[in-house]
Amino acid sequence: MSAPGLSAATDDVRLPTGDSNVSFVLHGIDDVRYEDRPVPTESSDNDAIVAPKKVTLCGSDVHYYKEGRVGDFIVEKPMVLGHETAALVVKVGRNVTNIKPGDRVALEPGESCRMCPDCKAGHYQRCPKMKFAATPPFDGTLAHYYTLPADLCYKLPDNMTLEEGALLEPMSVGVHAVHKIGQMKLAANVVVFGAGPVGLLTAAVAKGLGARKVVIVDIQEPRLQFAKENNLVHDYYLPSKPNEGEAREDYPRRNAKEIRERFEFEERGPNAVDLIVDCSGAEVCIQTAIYLLGHGGTMVQVGHGKPNITLDYQTVVTHELTIKGSFRYGPGAYRLSMDLVARGAVNLKALISHRYTFRDAVKAFEANHKGVGQDGKPLIKAVIDGPEADEKL
Repeated sequence: MSAPGLSAATDDVRLPTGDSNVSFVLHGIDDVRYEDRPVPTESSDNDAIVAPKKVTLCGSDVHYYKEGRVGDFIVEKPMVLGHETAALVVKVGRNVTNIKPGDRVALEPGESCRMCPDCKAGHYQRCPKMKFAATPPFDGTLAHYYTLPADLCYKLPDNMTLEEGALLEPMSVGVHAVHKIGQMKLAANVVVFGAGPVGLLTAAVAKGLGARKVVIVDIQEPRLQFAKENNLVHDYYLPSKPNEGEAREDYPRRNAKEIRERFEFEERGPNAVDLIVDCSGAEVCIQTAIYLLGHGGTMVQVGHGKPNITLDYQTVVTHELTIKGSFRYGPGAYRLSMDLVARGAVNLKALISHRYTFRDAVKAFEANHKGVGQDGKPLIKAVIDGPEADEKL
């Protein structure tokens, strides 16, 4: 049940006390338990001990909860869930200068090795030894305390809430896809497939970074209306259904043609679609994107779907299209995300649709899985409060 009366603009700034480190631990499919883990008391010279205060749920969290795996990442031992997090700093190592106890921070929940060729080249998101929160075998942040390198803690501006700070993690996925991988130019025409949380954030990022027109596409009209009503996009498109007897390979081509006509996109020039980001992972969306892109355009793949799909590579070749993959986020993504939110270019508050206490974390996961809260309203993004020291579970 969502916690009534909890304001998105109110931050709980109390630091935890005592020796409790209650954690929300996944043991198996649909098997989560509250456990008291060891309390971290000493941090290394470059680390910070933090108290998670707001954790927003990601689809991967729910996949682990309901399926015990996400792709090749399989839960083989008990694991604390959660990774989209804002926290209060409890203690820092002696070399740490960027934060201090009591600071409100957003957590970047992936610790790379810093030594491999990818890390050295500035692509730490590709690090083969990445320790990512709530990705087996590493524990996540739904706990009283969490320890991580202090340079992965980003002090929040005074005009940002902890809830907004937690959402910087999924927002950084969109920033990485649009800015770093897609290299979106100013006044670009952008189409985003998939109106889930990452798709909504990706579209909002493109709009905040100066796209001329941002259109989001999905088969769930309430999500599309939500995006338009909250000024996350310029417009949206609800695809028509396949015609009776229509060949499977013909539908994406027709769908692309209808989108182009609806928004007066052209195949070439300043009115063409410059960038498409697919956050759905659906084969038909990716196929449609290939036909919709303007000549010389770029498609960035964020969503995970079937490992093998069919594409019209004749169109890829003759239109000189660029297809890129985008994985998590890399250097600079958090800083740019924070800047966009702090100066009002992206509205993160609108995405929080449901709030839960730590005690009701299971209800949050179940609602996220169903896509609707117990209030019957569509769930866009759920946030779970961190545990309090005196909370008896």
